[in-house]
Amino acid sequence: MRMRVWMLMALALLPAVASAAAGAKSGAPLRADHPVVGTWRITLPDGSCTETYRIRADGTTLVFSNEEVAESTFTISDQPDKEGFYKETDTIFKDNGKRDCSGEVTKPGKAVTSYLQFHPNGNLFVMCVERDLERCIGPFVRVRGDTI
Repeated sequence: MRMRVWMLMALALLPAVASAAAGAKSGAPLRADHPVVGTWRITLPDGSCTETYRIRADGTTLVFSNEEVAESTFTISDQPDKEGFYKETDTIFKDNGKRDCSGEVTKPGKAVTSYLQFHPNGNLFVMCVERDLERCIGPFVRVRGDTI
């Protein structure tokens, strides 16, 4: 049951992993070595769908989820807070209108804030609704050598 709650939260948050100003095509630039920069994947627990996020240092994200392709801008804190969370706000500004892994069609424009916590190895993170590990989705797994 707990996994189902996490997945429902994940599906609600997935359109958000990408941005901060609707209609904008660039977010706040990040330092090149920020831990969020890179390509990340998350797979539904039953293996039925995988989402891939290309998170760029220019503050934009490209997301592939089922048939959906979305672009967004985002802001994220440069350093984690004392509990180890990075505050991220993102807004999708472009979507192809097709269904994502949750079966939904994302409407651009709504800013969503979440809190990311990275594993010490830097290759995994969870995305949480609040600054705690009670309502999180993940892990998002770093993809090496991917050419999306």
